[in-house]
Order: sequence, then C-alpha cells, then structure tokens
Amino acid sequence: MVSSGEISEPLADLTEEYPEIFWYCRCEDTFPDMPGLAQSSDNSSAIEYIAGFAAGLLLKERGGDSVYMLGASNAPFEVETELAFRMGLKTVDEGYEITYVPTGAQPFDFDNVAGASEAFHNAVAAGADAIYPYLGGAHNPVIALANEEGLITMSAGASDVCTREGDLHWDIAIKFDGGDYIRAVFPLIQQGRLQEGERFIFSVEPGSVAGADICDPTPEQAAALAAEVEKVATGVYEDQFNEIRGIAYGG
Repeated sequence: MVSSGEISEPLADLTEEYPEIFWYCRCEDTFPDMPGLAQSSDNSSAIEYIAGFAAGLLLKERGGDSVYMLGASNAPFEVETELAFRMGLKTVDEGYEITYVPTGAQPFDFDNVAGASEAFHNAVAAGADAIYPYLGGAHNPVIALANEEGLITMSAGASDVCTREGDLHWDIAIKFDGGDYIRAVFPLIQQGRLQEGERFIFSVEPGSVAGADICDPTPEQAAALAAEVEKVATGVYEDQFNEIRGIAYGG
C-alpha cells in the first residue's frame, strides 16, 4: 500500500488497524518514523546544492549572475531550497545570487499562473539571467515565458525534461521525481532491503535518481558536475546542509 505525504495524517491509525498491509509513504523529511510504515525521503539540501552548482556552470558559460526562484509562499522547504541552491551557486562564483519571489495567493499555492507570470515579468525587468519555477501548475507557463526571453530554465522535480518532446525547453533537470523514487523503492521492498519502520533516503551520489543534470553540457561542464556529485557523496557538506535545515525548519 502506497501513501503520499499529502495524505499522511491518518497513517498512524491505519498502520495499527491494518498491520497485515505493507504501508509505504514518500513523506516529508519531518514526518516521524513509525513501526508499521516504510518511508522514503530525500536529502533536499544536497539536491538543491548540486542544482545551484549546475546553474552556476551555465551562468559561467553564458554570462550573467542572477537566478530568480519563483515559489509559492516561502514555506520552510522553499527556504531550504533557496539556501542550498545559493550555496551551490556560490561554489562556482561568489558573485552569483538567487532571489526568491513568492507568487501564490495563499500558502502552498503553486498553481497561480497569474501571480507567477507577474513575478516572472518583474524578474526579467530586474535583470534575471535564469529562472527556477519551483511551482506546480504554474511551472510550464513560466517555462514558456522564459523560453521566449532566452533565459536559463530548470525543472522542479521532473527528471525527464532533457529528453521531453514538445515546444518547451529546459536547460537543467533538477531531479526529485516521485515516479523515479517509486521505481527505485519497490525493488528494495521486494528484496527485503526496506522494511516497515525503516526509511530510505535518496541523496546526491553517482547513479542516484536524485540530483541535477545539465541537458546539453559541454565536456567540461559534465566533468565538473560529475566531480561535484562525487564530492557531495562524501558528506563533506553535511554540516552546512544541517545548518540550512536548522534555519529553514527552526531546528
């Protein structure tokens, strides 16, 4: 049985009432562990760090120094995203910056096309060189606008954008794709490597489904990104990632 973070509230009762069912949830990092529930989550700070690093490589190639992140309402996970992405950008060049702009009419309003479009035009007027639409239903409309302006673009979770057919173009795939996570977790469950009461964490490492890809990298960019992925995988940045989480979630 699969649940998602959006419908996780009754899981404590359900896992006790139906112990014969194998319960799995891709819940938020802050969702508590419980004996009757297998979970997966991801190292969002690592993912957004490597995304910022990838964006920095493209800014270095094309010129410019600014990324605008269009979000919803400055929720804690958006704060984590912004801070970790900034860290990755500045690893490439200390002068690079990301600016967060809320676009929702209410909390968690990731589908507000009118608000996101207005924020996009304001970002362009302010000199944006790249756009990170950290959005849901408003994501593709913003990508279309960014394509018209010739700005660097990136996905917000979808891993297939580098090969996706259609009129829209992405330069970076920022990968925290729920479908990829499910496909990776099910074999672990079947093999007994993920049990109820345990949590599997997707992080940035060679071969992981989590992270970031430059869609059409130069050989130098591909090598630099691969080297940085290997560096992240060593855990060298975990103290900084923990500090970011503390700021974002108040812990």
